[in-house]
Amino acid sequence: MSHRLRHEDLPYRPCVGVMLFSREGLVFMGRRIEQTVEGWQMPQGGIDDGETPAEAGFREMEEEIGTRKAQLLREYPEWLSYDLPQHLLGVALHGRYRGQTQKWLAMRFLGEDSDIDLTKHTPEFAEWKWLAIEALPRLIVPFKRDTYQKVIAAFRDLAFAAS
Repeated sequence: MSHRLRHEDLPYRPCVGVMLFSREGLVFMGRRIEQTVEGWQMPQGGIDDGETPAEAGFREMEEEIGTRKAQLLREYPEWLSYDLPQHLLGVALHGRYRGQTQKWLAMRFLGEDSDIDLTKHTPEFAEWKWLAIEALPRLIVPFKRDTYQKVIAAFRDLAFAAS
């Protein structure tokens, strides 16, 4: 007897996402090495017990792009959730979650491009680039697009050249 996994059988994974702006107002995007789920995305990851979203955001940046040289600008007021498509249930996110509930942060990168090191820790991104905020939605897997649209709308005013 095969038991088909249902979304309601699994919890959401509490997660933080970081929209990292360059001084020129472009957004950091990385292309994931592991391609079962998605291609390009912003830095994101789980929130550990006892961590605030901001602490998790700085830690995830350090782990994924090798630097914490950034300033927190704004936190999205609500948690944004997305569900995995049915074919990824039990496969993605270690098979334990229905999707993610995310607290998004806007940060301004204070370092130089040379501070970004994708290999400092276990690599998650194969490559990265700075992109105009308008370019983000077309690079995102469909099941995350609604979340990205909300984050873009909330943080769009921060996409300016820092003086």
